[in-house]
Amino acid sequence: MLIYDVLIIGGGVSGVSCAQVLGSAAKKAFMEGKSIGIVMHQKGSMLQDAVFNNAFGIEPGTLGSDLLAQAKDNLRIYSNVTQIEGEKVNKVSRAQAGVFSIETNKAVYEARMVVVAVNSSATFAIDGLMEFVEPHKKSIPAKNRIQLKNIDHLVAEGIYVAGTLAGHRSQLAIAAGSGAAVATDILTLWNDGIETHSHDSIRK
Repeated sequence: MLIYDVLIIGGGVSGVSCAQVLGSAAKKAFMEGKSIGIVMHQKGSMLQDAVFNNAFGIEPGTLGSDLLAQAKDNLRIYSNVTQIEGEKVNKVSRAQAGVFSIETNKAVYEARMVVVAVNSSATFAIDGLMEFVEPHKKSIPAKNRIQLKNIDHLVAEGIYVAGTLAGHRSQLAIAAGSGAAVATDILTLWNDGIETHSHDSIRK
Protein backbone atom coordinates (compact mmCIF):
# COMPACT_ATOMS: atom_id res chain seq x y z
CA MET A 1 0.00 0.00 0.00
CA LEU A 2 1.19 3.50 -0.86
CA ILE A 3 2.02 5.52 2.24
CA TYR A 4 1.40 9.21 1.58
CA ASP A 5 3.87 11.56 3.19
CA VAL A 6 0.93 13.89 3.85
CA LEU A 7 -2.79 13.26 3.52
CA ILE A 8 -4.95 16.39 3.60
CA ILE A 9 -8.57 15.98 4.68
CA GLY A 10 -10.75 18.60 3.00
CA GLY A 11 -10.79 20.23 -0.43
CA GLY A 12 -11.82 23.73 0.64
CA VAL A 13 -9.67 26.87 0.79
CA SER A 14 -7.24 25.83 3.53
CA GLY A 15 -6.84 22.26 2.30
CA VAL A 16 -6.23 23.20 -1.32
CA SER A 17 -3.90 26.04 -0.31
CA CYS A 18 -1.84 23.55 1.72
CA ALA A 19 -1.74 21.12 -1.21
CA GLN A 20 -0.74 23.86 -3.67
CA VAL A 21 2.24 24.97 -1.60
CA LEU A 22 3.39 21.39 -1.02
CA GLY A 23 2.90 20.55 -4.70
CA SER A 24 4.75 23.64 -5.91
CA ALA A 25 7.83 22.67 -3.89
CA ALA A 26 8.30 19.43 -5.87
CA LYS A 27 11.64 20.51 -7.38
CA LYS A 28 13.34 21.01 -4.02
CA ALA A 29 15.91 18.30 -3.29
CA PHE A 30 14.28 17.21 -0.03
CA MET A 31 10.97 16.66 -1.86
CA GLU A 32 12.26 13.73 -3.93
CA GLY A 33 9.83 10.83 -3.63
CA LYS A 34 7.36 12.78 -1.48
CA SER A 35 3.67 12.12 -2.17
CA ILE A 36 0.70 14.24 -1.12
CA GLY A 37 -2.93 13.12 -1.09
CA ILE A 38 -5.99 15.30 -0.59
CA VAL A 39 -9.49 14.03 0.12
CA MET A 40 -11.60 16.48 -1.88
CA HIS A 41 -14.89 15.98 -0.03
CA GLN A 42 -16.51 19.43 -0.19
CA LYS A 43 -20.15 18.89 0.69
CA GLY A 44 -19.78 20.99 3.82
CA SER A 45 -17.46 23.65 2.39
CA MET A 46 -18.50 27.16 3.33
CA LEU A 47 -17.54 28.22 -0.20
CA GLN A 48 -20.51 26.50 -1.82
CA ASP A 49 -22.84 29.45 -1.22
CA ALA A 50 -20.25 32.23 -1.05
CA VAL A 51 -19.71 35.21 -3.36
CA PHE A 52 -16.47 37.18 -3.05
CA ASN A 53 -16.22 40.94 -3.32
CA ASN A 54 -13.38 41.60 -0.88
CA ALA A 55 -10.75 38.87 -1.38
CA PHE A 56 -7.28 39.84 -2.57
CA GLY A 57 -6.59 38.86 -6.17
CA ILE A 58 -10.11 37.59 -6.84
CA GLU A 59 -12.45 39.33 -9.25
CA PRO A 60 -15.38 40.86 -7.29
CA GLY A 61 -18.53 38.83 -7.75
CA THR A 62 -16.68 35.51 -8.09
CA LEU A 63 -18.73 32.60 -6.77
CA GLY A 64 -17.26 30.25 -4.22
CA SER A 65 -18.56 27.26 -6.15
CA ASP A 66 -16.54 28.42 -9.17
CA LEU A 67 -13.44 28.79 -7.02
CA LEU A 68 -13.83 25.22 -5.79
CA ALA A 69 -14.02 23.91 -9.36
CA GLN A 70 -11.01 26.01 -10.37
CA ALA A 71 -9.06 24.77 -7.35
CA LYS A 72 -9.42 21.19 -8.54
CA ASP A 73 -8.09 22.12 -11.97
CA ASN A 74 -5.19 24.09 -10.49
CA LEU A 75 -4.07 21.12 -8.39
CA ARG A 76 -3.79 18.88 -11.45
CA ILE A 77 -0.56 20.59 -12.53
CA TYR A 78 1.24 19.05 -9.53
CA SER A 79 2.23 15.47 -10.30
CA ASN A 80 3.06 14.79 -6.64
CA VAL A 81 -0.50 15.63 -5.50
CA THR A 82 -3.26 13.00 -5.77
CA GLN A 83 -6.89 14.10 -5.51
CA ILE A 84 -9.22 11.60 -3.86
CA GLU A 85 -12.77 12.27 -5.01
CA GLY A 86 -16.14 11.22 -3.63
CA GLU A 87 -14.93 9.98 -0.26
CA LYS A 88 -15.49 11.17 3.29
CA VAL A 89 -13.06 10.49 6.12
CA ASN A 90 -14.61 8.68 9.09
CA LYS A 91 -11.60 7.72 11.20
CA VAL A 92 -7.95 8.59 11.81
CA SER A 93 -5.79 6.27 13.89
CA ARG A 94 -2.16 5.28 14.32
CA ALA A 95 -1.51 2.18 12.25
CA GLN A 96 2.10 1.80 13.38
CA ALA A 97 4.96 3.97 14.57
CA GLY A 98 5.05 7.07 12.38
CA VAL A 99 2.13 6.01 10.17
CA PHE A 100 -1.56 6.91 10.38
CA SER A 101 -4.48 4.94 9.02
CA ILE A 102 -7.19 7.09 7.43
CA GLU A 103 -10.50 5.33 6.87
CA THR A 104 -13.08 6.77 4.49
CA ASN A 105 -16.52 5.53 3.55
CA LYS A 106 -14.90 3.65 0.64
CA ALA A 107 -11.25 2.87 1.38
CA VAL A 108 -8.35 2.93 3.82
CA TYR A 109 -5.21 5.04 3.27
CA GLU A 110 -1.95 5.41 5.15
CA ALA A 111 0.07 8.58 5.70
CA ARG A 112 2.99 9.77 7.75
CA MET A 113 1.26 13.10 8.46
CA VAL A 114 -2.34 14.26 8.40
CA VAL A 115 -3.70 17.77 7.82
CA VAL A 116 -7.33 18.24 8.88
CA ALA A 117 -8.88 21.07 6.86
CA VAL A 118 -12.64 20.61 7.02
CA ASN A 119 -14.96 23.31 8.34
CA SER A 120 -15.73 24.09 11.96
CA SER A 121 -19.29 22.77 12.07
CA ALA A 122 -20.35 21.04 15.27
CA THR A 123 -21.28 18.04 13.11
CA PHE A 124 -17.54 17.21 12.91
CA ALA A 125 -17.33 13.47 13.56
CA ILE A 126 -13.95 11.98 12.64
CA ASP A 127 -13.27 9.12 15.02
CA GLY A 128 -9.83 9.37 16.55
CA LEU A 129 -9.85 13.17 16.58
CA MET A 130 -12.84 13.82 18.84
CA GLU A 131 -10.63 14.11 21.94
CA PHE A 132 -9.20 17.32 20.48
CA VAL A 133 -12.56 19.05 19.88
CA GLU A 134 -13.31 22.21 21.85
CA PRO A 135 -15.61 25.24 21.39
CA HIS A 136 -14.40 27.68 18.74
CA LYS A 137 -12.59 30.51 20.53
CA LYS A 138 -13.27 33.20 17.92
CA SER A 139 -16.86 32.40 17.00
CA ILE A 140 -19.97 33.51 18.86
CA PRO A 141 -21.56 30.73 20.95
CA ALA A 142 -24.85 30.94 19.03
CA LYS A 143 -23.12 29.58 15.90
CA ASN A 144 -22.09 26.42 17.78
CA ARG A 145 -18.72 26.19 16.01
CA ILE A 146 -15.87 23.97 17.14
CA GLN A 147 -12.12 23.77 16.64
CA LEU A 148 -9.38 21.26 17.31
CA LYS A 149 -7.01 22.04 20.17
CA ASN A 150 -3.71 23.06 18.64
CA ILE A 151 -0.56 25.07 19.10
CA ASP A 152 0.26 26.99 15.91
CA HIS A 153 -1.75 24.45 13.85
CA LEU A 154 -0.12 21.39 15.44
CA VAL A 155 -2.70 19.16 17.15
CA ALA A 156 -0.43 16.24 18.03
CA GLU A 157 2.70 14.70 16.57
CA GLY A 158 2.02 14.22 12.87
CA ILE A 159 -1.45 15.84 12.96
CA TYR A 160 -2.06 19.41 11.80
CA VAL A 161 -5.25 21.44 11.50
CA ALA A 162 -5.94 24.36 9.16
CA GLY A 163 -8.62 26.95 8.46
CA THR A 164 -11.62 27.63 10.70
CA LEU A 165 -11.12 24.25 12.40
CA ALA A 166 -7.77 25.59 13.65
CA GLY A 167 -9.62 28.40 15.43
CA HIS A 168 -9.43 31.05 12.72
CA ARG A 169 -12.27 33.31 11.63
CA SER A 170 -14.19 32.48 8.48
CA GLN A 171 -12.46 34.67 5.89
CA LEU A 172 -11.04 33.33 2.62
CA ALA A 173 -7.67 35.05 2.95
CA ILE A 174 -7.26 33.77 6.50
CA ALA A 175 -8.15 30.20 5.54
CA ALA A 176 -5.75 30.26 2.58
CA GLY A 177 -2.96 31.64 4.74
CA SER A 178 -3.60 29.03 7.41
CA GLY A 179 -3.26 26.18 4.89
CA ALA A 180 -0.12 27.73 3.41
CA ALA A 181 1.36 28.15 6.90
CA VAL A 182 0.86 24.45 7.64
CA ALA A 183 2.48 23.56 4.31
CA THR A 184 5.58 25.65 5.03
CA ASP A 185 5.87 24.09 8.49
CA ILE A 186 5.83 20.65 6.85
CA LEU A 187 8.36 21.74 4.21
CA THR A 188 10.62 23.06 6.96
CA LEU A 189 10.32 19.75 8.82
CA TRP A 190 11.30 17.86 5.66
CA ASN A 191 14.21 20.27 5.18
CA ASP A 192 15.78 19.04 8.43
CA GLY A 193 14.26 21.92 10.39
CA ILE A 194 15.79 24.63 8.21
CA GLU A 195 13.14 27.29 7.46
CA THR A 196 11.88 27.11 3.91
CA HIS A 197 8.94 28.04 1.68
CA SER A 198 7.95 27.77 -1.97
CA HIS A 199 8.16 30.93 -4.06
CA ASP A 200 8.24 31.53 -7.80
CA SER A 201 9.82 34.60 -9.37
CA ILE A 202 9.99 36.12 -12.85
CA ARG A 203 13.69 36.70 -12.17
CA LYS A 204 14.43 32.97 -11.99
